[in-house]
Amino acid sequence: MRIKEQYWASVKVASLVWKKFRNAFTDLVPIILVVAFFQVVVLQQPFPQFREVIFGSLLVVVGLMLFIEGLEMGLFPIGEAMAYALARKGSIFWLLLFAFALGFSTTVAEPALIAVAKEAARISAGAGLIEASQSARDAYANGLRLSVALSVGLALVIGVLRILRDWPLPWLIIGGYIMVMAMTAIAPEEIVGLAYDAGGVTTSTITVPLVAALGVGLASVIKGRSPLVDGFGLIAFASLMPMIFVMGYGLIVFR
Repeated sequence: MRIKEQYWASVKVASLVWKKFRNAFTDLVPIILVVAFFQVVVLQQPFPQFREVIFGSLLVVVGLMLFIEGLEMGLFPIGEAMAYALARKGSIFWLLLFAFALGFSTTVAEPALIAVAKEAARISAGAGLIEASQSARDAYANGLRLSVALSVGLALVIGVLRILRDWPLPWLIIGGYIMVMAMTAIAPEEIVGLAYDAGGVTTSTITVPLVAALGVGLASVIKGRSPLVDGFGLIAFASLMPMIFVMGYGLIVFR
């Protein structure tokens, strides 16, 4: 009897894993089709290292499946639970400090931001905007990372205050873009494109789930707030603020 129960439990687990694998593969199908179409039809060339491409694609599907499962099991629950606990504690200071620390820590360690900052330092050194020494490039890259991380931390503080005070989201977004346009007019042109890209770097695979969970958890526990209406919108601030801060960083470094 026990063996039969274990057998059916194994079948159930295998079925669940196959379903999640199939869902992950379905999500990647459009990308695979686009790459295959341009490689075979437009470029009319065979795939280089075909076996490695197939194996790498399989790893991507498995990684995506495990990543999504990890988000559902870990990041979303812990983000909502901490937001709920801090809100129930009734301390705005600790809640805002948690929001800032969450935004700063997840952004400063973001691999995409690290890569972009290093590449920006290399290009800036090649263009003569900063010294070509390794120490100067490292200082520029670290300053860029800290600017973006600070901006995301501040953005989450504003987002949490919006939920607490019931500030209208559209007006805050409009005000943010007005600031972006004003900074664009006065910032060095060498930093503007990088600043706009920095807004996209913050929408990373770790920052977004935790920030979304923070907003939903906070809106769920505060009376009169809707998780659907008030729980989202924090990512918009996390994309706006880096543009402003990076252009401000350019004003300091290049002028």
